[in-house]
Amino acid sequence: MTDVAVMTALRQSGSTALRVADLMAATNLSHPSVTRALAELDRSGFLTRKTQPKDGRQAGRPAGRVRFRASAGHVAGIDVGSHKILVVLADLAGKVVGVRRAMVPPSHTGSRLTGLVHETLSLALRDASLTTDALWAACAGSPGIIDGRSGCIRLAPGVPGRAGTALGAALRASLPCPILLENDITLAVLAETRGPEPEPVENLLLVQWGERIGSGIIINGKPYRGASGAAGELGFIDVTGDRAGEPVSSRGLGPFEQAAGAEAIRRLADTSYRQAGASSPCRPGDHDRDLTPLFDAATAGDPIAMDVVDQVAATFAHGLATLLVLLDPGLVLLGGGISGAGEVLLSSIRRHLAGRTLTPVRLRASTQGEQGVAMGAMHLALDSAEKRLVAELTRPHRHQ
Repeated sequence: MTDVAVMTALRQSGSTALRVADLMAATNLSHPSVTRALAELDRSGFLTRKTQPKDGRQAGRPAGRVRFRASAGHVAGIDVGSHKILVVLADLAGKVVGVRRAMVPPSHTGSRLTGLVHETLSLALRDASLTTDALWAACAGSPGIIDGRSGCIRLAPGVPGRAGTALGAALRASLPCPILLENDITLAVLAETRGPEPEPVENLLLVQWGERIGSGIIINGKPYRGASGAAGELGFIDVTGDRAGEPVSSRGLGPFEQAAGAEAIRRLADTSYRQAGASSPCRPGDHDRDLTPLFDAATAGDPIAMDVVDQVAATFAHGLATLLVLLDPGLVLLGGGISGAGEVLLSSIRRHLAGRTLTPVRLRASTQGEQGVAMGAMHLALDSAEKRLVAELTRPHRHQ
């Protein structure tokens, strides 16, 4: 495993070129062991020399400083969201080399949806001057309960028409690499634990809050999915006890989403302003961003907006406390469109959580933005690519 140790040290150094002495210190290997490993990496095409021999030959002991050739392969992270498809391409060091975004029309379900995913990925590869053969792994995330083996979306009540979509089969038919499928919020919380500034906590809860409400859970440093992949569906918790007759709305929203999701917040704002004889700052629409004027008004001190935000925070804290008491996470992150409301909402939620939990909880907004799911998918694809790298370096015939 000497080659793997040297390769790992080179990958962790990123774009910094290392000397043999640097690698000896990083791996605790001898000079002969490091130079033999570098020769193997060089022959396998995983090494870039900072200095080259004058005759251009690649064989033999690498001279000067060396670094891992991250461009030897690439991975794709794909967010197949309710309203958008976002593709992120990265090299084997995790450096993003391409991003492509497409909107998902409501009519695009089934094969039309998978066709749009394929088209968006193809355009991302074209923009990055890559082909499908360059991909070592791809991972896609979608709302709903995902059957990882079949690659089928088994249940997606929050996204009408999404259930039954054979996303995995469609990707496997068009890509010559391992394909992974995962719930979108599980990927979003994974992104929080990876990257240049990962959250240094073993237990973490990420709540995606928009029209849908779901959560991603990290326990002891690993994503928790539950027995059937349905863990974390916060939107389907009944926090009021009076919705037994309508567990899911006609739009596929669960009880908590009906009480605290974007649609419920718009409705509350409209009612509050109408009763006060004023016009609501919220514009009619289907997306979380339409709530920005409400939160801006609350931040500016509008008493009606402040009261609406306080009511929203109280309802949300009621549902969130259920998970906090059960999981006792070290940190709670709010993602999704509503998390952009800022401190005016966060401070109110913190106040309403007081007394509902046994221990204090840290609460802040996620910094991942709209790329969180795609970046989490990219990191999971990198884990798969890592297995191929190790397999390439440990094949018996390479040492004969």
